[in-house]
Amino acid sequence: MKGQDIVTIDTSSKSNFFDKVIVVTGMSNRQTRALAKSVIEKVKENKEKVIGVEGLETGEWVLIDCGDIICHVMLPPVRGYYKLEELWGS
Repeated sequence: MKGQDIVTIDTSSKSNFFDKVIVVTGMSNRQTRALAKSVIEKVKENKEKVIGVEGLETGEWVLIDCGDIICHVMLPPVRGYYKLEELWGS
């Protein structure tokens, strides 16, 4: 799928809701949706649950909630604006 700038952040000491945040950049709305669908498919293949998905319709920022892991697939301008890596202190 060729997601770019993949970062995994350990948030176990900062949040009681999840242990890790994964942030990945897609270069187009189509790619972010494809990356998100791939994550969802792999999670289900591994007999894990996807609790929720937000943003799949537009593809600018797709959040996949897998319980202990939250995955954010974002377009470059959105990722640059929200700076999740700084927020979670990677």
